Amino acid sequence: MDLELADRWLRTALAEARAGLAEGGVPIGAVLYGADGVPLGRGHNRRVQDGDPSAHAETAAFRAAGRQHAYRGTTMVTTLSPCWYCSGLVRQFGISRVVVGEARTFHGGHDWLMEQGVEVVVLDDPECVALMRAFVAARPDLWSEDIGAG
Repeated sequence: MDLELADRWLRTALAEARAGLAEGGVPIGAVLYGADGVPLGRGHNRRVQDGDPSAHAETAAFRAAGRQHAYRGTTMVTTLSPCWYCSGLVRQFGISRVVVGEARTFHGGHDWLMEQGVEVVVLDDPECVALMRAFVAARPDLWSEDIGAG
């Protein structure tokens, strides 16, 4: 994948992450792009806002995209390495590629996705790292709950 394009797409997911933080939630954002590069759906983690433990950013973007005939060629762009739940969603529906903003704060299931034949691009974006590190420092309780350690 072209890294310049991946970075441009990540900016949209980062805007979603910031929106989630502004709402008092966990700052993780995601966008599902079609094979043609058109955004199909976008969203951010809404676990706190909706009181729904399954309302992760990737699932929000997936749901916002609506029903698709097929997911081959699509790309899930997320500000943080996807957890096992969201990695399962990618694998279950055959999403072809995942662009990860950062995997320092949380190393989710992206290695497993690569083993399953999903193309994974980890950008190690400094803005994503800084956003998550600041959040984890400010809200360790909420972060622990979000990753299932609480």
